[in-house]
Amino acid sequence: MLEQIRANLTNSTTILGVGVVAIFATIVIPLPGFAIDFLIMISLLSGLLILLTALASKGPADFTVFPTILLATTIYRLAVNISTTRMILSKGEASNSALVNAFGSFVVGGGNAMGSYVIGAVIFIILILVQIMVITKGATRVSEVAARFALDGMTQKQMSIDTDLQNGHITEQEARKRREDVQKESQFYGAMDGASKFIQGDVRVGLIITGINIIGGLIIGMSIHGEAFADALGRYTKFTIGDGLVNQIPALMISTATGIIVTRSVGDKSLPEDITGQLLRNPQILYVVGTVMVLAGILPGFPLLTLWSMGGFLLYLGYSMER
Repeated sequence: MLEQIRANLTNSTTILGVGVVAIFATIVIPLPGFAIDFLIMISLLSGLLILLTALASKGPADFTVFPTILLATTIYRLAVNISTTRMILSKGEASNSALVNAFGSFVVGGGNAMGSYVIGAVIFIILILVQIMVITKGATRVSEVAARFALDGMTQKQMSIDTDLQNGHITEQEARKRREDVQKESQFYGAMDGASKFIQGDVRVGLIITGINIIGGLIIGMSIHGEAFADALGRYTKFTIGDGLVNQIPALMISTATGIIVTRSVGDKSLPEDITGQLLRNPQILYVVGTVMVLAGILPGFPLLTLWSMGGFLLYLGYSMER
């Protein structure tokens, strides 16, 4: 009996089911600060893990579970965002999430001046705009085009595999693997065409929640706690900026991973290896760029030490590669 219970607890399906139930439970159950910090750390680490996995992938066939992970992480971040919103609005100054306070204080510089909070709010808004207008919009468009081309070219790829098999260029096992890769690729881009919309919705909801936190905090601080307008605005703005950053930084990582995945062509190496092999393969280009940076350092007003250091490094790199 104990062995059966242990087997069920270590089963991946059981763990996934418990995790999904826990995510929805965090939406309705108030959590203490240390529990929220734990959930935030999971969100940050998962975003970093997904980004590094996307960088190491050789093609979409290596990360076919990414659309499902995208949905799961989006729901998870929304649940964490709701939990932090409940804590901020209900506890106010007594909010005891170390990560939310740390991110908010770090961005606003730890000061109490209203200018610090304005700077923090501007940084947060810029982060949101970059994510919405640059990364997410571009990744969504690439996913749509890639899905259409993948589905249109599926038949031609299958015919090419059959031709290579009939001519004896590949074995039956290689042909089977290529067919599976073609099917996975088409299914992946088809799923990404819809999954990329999750990121857009997540960013927009995060921006709305940020506004709700500030407005709700002002109402609660002034009407219930009797705080002055400037004090309530500064206090809840700091908490809101911290809450927005701890939720939007993982979202930015996953959005970047989405862009890397959908723009990645199939190759035999990981993305860093391809970049190193293709971008830095010609020493003559490094010589030209390094020389331009060294000459630019002579111009008045330009940072001499910085430009000469970078230019010298590129010249040394080109010389080393040529040897």
